Amino acid sequence: MVRKETGLLRSKGDRRFELALYVLLGLCALLCLFPLMYVVSVSLTPYAEVLRNGGFVVIPQKITLDGYRMFIENGTMLSAYGVTIFITVVGTALNIVLTLLLAFPLSKRNLPLSKIVMLYTLFTMLFSGGMIPKYLVVKNLGLINSIWSLIIPISIAPYNVILMRTFFRALPEDLFEAATIDGAGETRILLKIAIPLAIPSVMTNVMFYAVMHWNTFMSALLYITTPKLQPLQVVLYNIIQNVEMAEAAEYEAPTETLKMAAVVLTALPIVIVYPFIQKYFTSGMLVGAIKG
Repeated sequence: MVRKETGLLRSKGDRRFELALYVLLGLCALLCLFPLMYVVSVSLTPYAEVLRNGGFVVIPQKITLDGYRMFIENGTMLSAYGVTIFITVVGTALNIVLTLLLAFPLSKRNLPLSKIVMLYTLFTMLFSGGMIPKYLVVKNLGLINSIWSLIIPISIAPYNVILMRTFFRALPEDLFEAATIDGAGETRILLKIAIPLAIPSVMTNVMFYAVMHWNTFMSALLYITTPKLQPLQVVLYNIIQNVEMAEAAEYEAPTETLKMAAVVLTALPIVIVYPFIQKYFTSGMLVGAIKG
């Protein structure tokens, strides 16, 4: 009888703990979703209603697409999206290829001078030459006002190389030794064995690089002056700046609505893509951080 009561009390305690855990997770989910709800709501709310509510709107009473319409009707938006998509796709592909070609050899423990190359890679992650030397290098390479100035200078990220190298080093060496005995070269081992096994880490790096290219802003301000070659972030920044200047001059301009619409338009593609690679992203981060 005592055992049954003890078991009953323990069962109630477990249920209470689970209930408290679900409540806590629900609150955390609301805290994460609330900023997104606020951004979307303000982007769909007429500017007059935003002003009446002191700039705080969670559920819009009236819905308008004026903020999105102003961006779409702007002639440079389509070209900006094209430039950003090109930078993201081509830049990410180049990043992944170069990262794999550097990380796989560095994962070999018996590779000559691998420690020196790894030290040099770490040095570039910790120390930078600065904005002016970087600009002079890009200028001397003839990349000013070229879309490649937004891709080539950031072809390899040291952190991504380290993440990829750690994943490769965690793979069983017996697989590579067996492939070598069967006559496979290093290129075939990389393409047929290493990369298929490292898909989680590869997708993690794809996400990192894609977000980096999609959010390109400062590099575009420094290297690009031709309006047709400016990426999305710069075009949105210029539009918002012009609207704020118009508002300061006492013209009616939906500033907050435009800002939130800009946030939605900028983040939406990444938000759409992320759920499809989330499982690879999570496992790649965990394995790359723990194993080694």
